[in-house]
Amino acid sequence: DSAKHRGRARLNRGNLFLQRNELARAEDDFANAVPDLVEADLASEAAMSEHNLGYTRYLAGNLAQALLDMGRARVVLAPLGPVVQATCDQDRAEVLMASGLSAHGRAALAEAALAYGTSKLRRRQAEAELTLARALLMEEPAEARTVARRAARRFAASGVAAWKVRAEAVALAADVQMGAVSRRLLTPGLDLVQALEEQGLRWEAVALRLHLARLRTRRGELPEARAGLRGLRVDGRAPLACRLLYRDVRAELATAARRRSVALDHLRAGIADLHAWQSSFGSLDLQTNVVGHGRRLGVRGLALAVQSGAPELLFEWSERARMLASRVQPVRAPQDDQTIADLTELRAEPSPEREVELRQQIREHAWQHRGSGQVADPAELGQLRAELGSDTALVAHVVTADRMVALVATDRSVRSHDLGGRAALDALIGGLLPDLDMAASTLPGPMAGLVLNELADRLSRLAEVLLEPLMDDLGDRSVVLTPSGVLAGAPWTLLPGLVGRPVTVAQSATSWLARRTTPLRTVTAGFVAGPRVARAEDEVTAAGASWSGARVLTGEDATASAVSDLASGVDVLHVAAHGRHSSENPLFSGVQLVDGPWFGYDIDQLTAVPDVVILSACEVGRSSVRAGEELIGMTAAWLHAGARCVIASAAAVSDEVAHDVLTKVHGQLAAGADPAAALAAAVPAVSPDRPPAPFVCFG
Repeated sequence: DSAKHRGRARLNRGNLFLQRNELARAEDDFANAVPDLVEADLASEAAMSEHNLGYTRYLAGNLAQALLDMGRARVVLAPLGPVVQATCDQDRAEVLMASGLSAHGRAALAEAALAYGTSKLRRRQAEAELTLARALLMEEPAEARTVARRAARRFAASGVAAWKVRAEAVALAADVQMGAVSRRLLTPGLDLVQALEEQGLRWEAVALRLHLARLRTRRGELPEARAGLRGLRVDGRAPLACRLLYRDVRAELATAARRRSVALDHLRAGIADLHAWQSSFGSLDLQTNVVGHGRRLGVRGLALAVQSGAPELLFEWSERARMLASRVQPVRAPQDDQTIADLTELRAEPSPEREVELRQQIREHAWQHRGSGQVADPAELGQLRAELGSDTALVAHVVTADRMVALVATDRSVRSHDLGGRAALDALIGGLLPDLDMAASTLPGPMAGLVLNELADRLSRLAEVLLEPLMDDLGDRSVVLTPSGVLAGAPWTLLPGLVGRPVTVAQSATSWLARRTTPLRTVTAGFVAGPRVARAEDEVTAAGASWSGARVLTGEDATASAVSDLASGVDVLHVAAHGRHSSENPLFSGVQLVDGPWFGYDIDQLTAVPDVVILSACEVGRSSVRAGEELIGMTAAWLHAGARCVIASAAAVSDEVAHDVLTKVHGQLAAGADPAAALAAAVPAVSPDRPPAPFVCFG
């Protein structure tokens, strides 16, 4: 019938357009083929078209929709046999790796390759290996080369010369990524470019030409590198990875030619491309995951800024190169009944298999939220200085692979400080969180004194490295910090020079300025005490006494749904509960309530969020550092949702200390103090007499 013939024709033509990288036309054919094939009662062919539609959308950068399409198709296709299932999993693995989930994607590709090998399908096995090699190319080039060469041998054995060329191109690109400078790569590289072009693989050929230009740049053959790039048009039709590679190679060439401003222009353009894609996603998880695609651009920009010594460039690149997600304008997604139901089931401790399924379902469902498509331009240094006033200083710590620099901006001056090599910092940061955790535990008197003295010494030496050279510039001002990711766990309020001083740790100066555009709301307050915390009820009762009409949830009343209702209706929220940071997926970090954990994902389901969140729970102030120095965790989730500031600790905190310090904080807040000032007035210096209070104000 006509529906069958029309559907099959569209499916076949879509495959042709897909091979030619004409993505818009392929997407149109696949999308129109699905209803035709369904009407013709050809379920497997309809599912195949939907799977191909998902793969086309992945190539166009729509990762979330790609996973949704592929997931629907897999339900129909996977039962058809292990080879079909492997094909589904192979393509899905590409999407997962593009989404930053390298471990998940690699595992799926390995399973697909094994399934093909078991079925003696050597060519399909080689295709899976080639997919893996491409995904590994930028971050793990040595492994990419090994896998690509193995795929090339399989293609040769299968008599598929065209695919052997593709694998050899990836292997050669991996050699360049590993730093190769041998002239012997140039001739075979040019031959491979020609072969790829003859196959109509335009962007693969462009990518290899870019790698060869990088090779010539490293050899000092700058005219030849420029000649190799001449005539290349890498515009908006090119895959994002190709556009970012183009900008990085051009920046490297400009740097070698001592044209710093040209290099920085290329890097700015590349990061803008990345931002445009990143802002299409509404999920904080996905926004921070995909930043890895532009990590090299940020690293190169920061290095150039540090080398320049120019405060304006250093400030600009401390904003551009890291915490990119903080500049994406967030979108408050409507409550989602399915996600709420899944989170409720997850709290009920399902079987391990069901738990894995639920976590994946919640995560990928969140990915479906559309982003705003809007990115805040980085704040300008002059704008920042005008907003700082006479009583606040901004300190931007920039830590590169081997150096440390700090920029101090006040209303009166801007100065950069060379803090020396990175090795001294690494030695101090490495054992800091374990020391803080140990100091919070109950220890015998002599041992407690020893541990606390050692902690005080470590903090003093850390302050000597990070702060002492800056003190003349800081004076007695409050401080806003925008530290590099390696400093994510630093207990800034305990460092000599900052004790007793209002300190805010901001995602970026740009986001800090944006949060100051509206008055802070601190009229109503709500309190939650989780189970099995020795002084949780005492803490919330004492802290709540500072507020008129405070709402308090304790015992059996402290359920996840009750906490969500409370959080949606107060200006200040205080949660005293056991906490846990999940490094595997930080948005599954959470606080323990009477009916189970309350997760970072629960925050997205709130109808409104408090301006001030106080988490009296160990670990939930921790953040995982993703590629590009993106920090993600419970604090980032609150800030992304719209909270003005979060007071939390990255380390364990003694119950007694949390009770005393946070009760004082509420007394200050209720009297009208700024959160950072309230915390500064409550946190004492580290001493041998009592455990530390490593609370930090994030905002």
